Amino acid sequence: MQINKNLKLGFTLVEIMIVVAIIGLLAAIA
Repeated sequence: MQINKNLKLGFTLVEIMIVVAIIGLLAAIA
Protein backbone atom coordinates (compact mmCIF):
# COMPACT_ATOMS: atom_id res chain seq x y z
CA MET A 1 0.00 0.00 0.00
CA GLN A 2 2.69 2.49 1.03
CA ILE A 3 4.88 1.66 -1.98
CA ASN A 4 1.89 2.13 -4.29
CA LYS A 5 1.06 5.47 -2.66
CA ASN A 6 4.66 6.70 -2.98
CA LEU A 7 4.75 5.63 -6.63
CA LYS A 8 1.49 7.48 -7.33
CA LEU A 9 2.79 10.57 -5.53
CA GLY A 10 5.97 10.44 -7.61
CA PHE A 11 4.00 10.28 -10.85
CA THR A 12 1.86 13.20 -9.68
CA LEU A 13 4.96 15.32 -9.00
CA VAL A 14 6.38 14.45 -12.43
CA GLU A 15 3.09 15.37 -14.11
CA ILE A 16 3.01 18.72 -12.28
CA MET A 17 6.60 19.46 -13.37
CA ILE A 18 5.75 18.62 -17.00
CA VAL A 19 2.66 20.86 -16.94
CA VAL A 20 4.68 23.73 -15.44
CA ALA A 21 7.36 23.26 -18.12
CA ILE A 22 4.74 23.35 -20.91
CA ILE A 23 3.13 26.50 -19.46
CA GLY A 24 6.58 28.11 -19.22
CA LEU A 25 7.33 27.31 -22.88
CA LEU A 26 3.95 28.66 -24.01
CA ALA A 27 4.51 31.83 -21.98
CA ALA A 28 7.99 32.24 -23.50
CA ILE A 29 6.64 31.77 -27.05
CA ALA A 30 3.71 34.12 -26.43
